[in-house]
Amino acid sequence: MATLPAKQTMKERILETADRLFYLQGIRAIGVDTIAAEIGISKRTLYNHFPSKDALISAYLARRFVQPPPSDKLPVEQILGTFDRLERGFASKGFRGCPFVNAVAELGSEDQAVRKIAIAFKESRRIWFRDLLMQLDIADSEGLATQLALLVDGAIAQDLVRGDPSMARAAKEAAKVLLANAGVGVGENGATGKPQRAKKPRPSPTA
Repeated sequence: MATLPAKQTMKERILETADRLFYLQGIRAIGVDTIAAEIGISKRTLYNHFPSKDALISAYLARRFVQPPPSDKLPVEQILGTFDRLERGFASKGFRGCPFVNAVAELGSEDQAVRKIAIAFKESRRIWFRDLLMQLDIADSEGLATQLALLVDGAIAQDLVRGDPSMARAAKEAAKVLLANAGVGVGENGATGKPQRAKKPRPSPTA
C-alpha cells in the first residue's frame, strides 16, 4: 500500500516560499510581510520559526547549498556533465542565475554571513572539480579546477545577459580543450576518462 507524502511543517512551508520569492524576485524586493501573506500566516508566526529576515536569508542559501550526488560515471564524464546540467537549467523558465552571486550582489560584500556561505559554495564546487581531476592524475589539479569553476560562472553570466542556453555548450567545449591540454583523452562524443600518455616507441625489429 502506497504511503501518503509527509505533510510539510510550517517551517518548511515558510522556507520553501521564501526560497521561491527570494530567487525569482530578489532578496531586497521581498519582505517578511510578503512571505507571510503568501502563506496566509501572521508575521509573528513567521518569526516564531525564523527570528529575523537575516536568519531566513541564511536558511534560504543553506537550502540552495546542494552538492552533486555520487556517481559511477567516469570523472571526465562527471566534469563535462556539469555543463550539460547548466544548459538544461538555462533553458528552464525560472532560471535567474546563481543564488549565491545574486545574494552577494544584492546585499553587498559587507554582509559577512551571506558572503561566507557564498564563498563556501563556490569553493565546494571547485574542490569537487579538483577531486575528480586528482582521480585522473592531473599535475595541476588545483589550477585546472579553478579554471573549470570560472567557466561555470562565466557561462551563467553570459546566459543571463544573452538569454542563450548555448553558452553552456560553449563553456563545455572550452572545458574539453583545458582537459585535453592537461593530457586527458576527450573524444567527440565524450571522454575516455584516461590520461593520455606518451606512447613508448616500439623497438625496431631485428634483422
